[in-house]
Amino acid sequence: MLLLLYLLCTPPPRRLAPLPARCYTCVETEGTPMQTKGIKRKALAAAFPHTIPILTGFGFLGMAYGIQMSVNGFPFYYPMLMAMTIFGGSLEFVCVSLLMSRFAPLETFLVALLIQARHLFYGVAMLDKYKHLGWKRFYLIFGLCDESFSINCSAEVPEGVDKGWFYFFVTLLNQSYWVCAATVGGLLGSLITFDTMGLDFVMTAMFVVIFLEQWLKEKQHLSSLIGVGASVLCLVLFGPDSFLVPAMCVILCLLTLCRKPIEKAGDAL
Repeated sequence: MLLLLYLLCTPPPRRLAPLPARCYTCVETEGTPMQTKGIKRKALAAAFPHTIPILTGFGFLGMAYGIQMSVNGFPFYYPMLMAMTIFGGSLEFVCVSLLMSRFAPLETFLVALLIQARHLFYGVAMLDKYKHLGWKRFYLIFGLCDESFSINCSAEVPEGVDKGWFYFFVTLLNQSYWVCAATVGGLLGSLITFDTMGLDFVMTAMFVVIFLEQWLKEKQHLSSLIGVGASVLCLVLFGPDSFLVPAMCVILCLLTLCRKPIEKAGDAL
């Protein structure tokens, strides 16, 4: 009875107008899986040539890092997992010595913070580019390294290529190169029979090159001189085993106090 009353009181459904002919074809409908796949493929093809120089550099450095981890007694999945989760080449090289030294969480935190602090400025510079990219921005933030920042910040995305997917594939390819190279290095390290003494100098050489490049780019060298001077002073005062944390604290304080003079000197030149 209730069902009959419901049927009598319910107005008949309205007839919908037929859809346009183009909507019946899946391929022609905007946003279909086939179209999305085409957009991704096009963005990948545009991003890959920009990352070829990174492939070369990451290949050698990543393998050196993996070999260094292996010869220090770590299985291959250590560099692989660290490359996947940390994804900071300079910090990962430092982690080798940190893992081999005494347990010092404060020192480890400060070292990681100072080494990777430049990424804060990278993130601020990429806010506008990554702002409206949906879920992709979370991975782009995580995978933002020097090389990905350089490409995504300066590269001209070809016309017709989705910018979000272009940035995504640049970041993904760069991390893939590093992860693969570190894993291969970790596997090869167990097979190497020659003397690997001096391999850890790769890290020192890398930081020297970074410092020299920064020196050449700077208009004035006050910040670099503060870093060198504070490190040497703390090394003399505290010794090689205990100078790192005091040196970083002194550098941080001096750079904070001299921020305005450094900025004015940079503007004047």
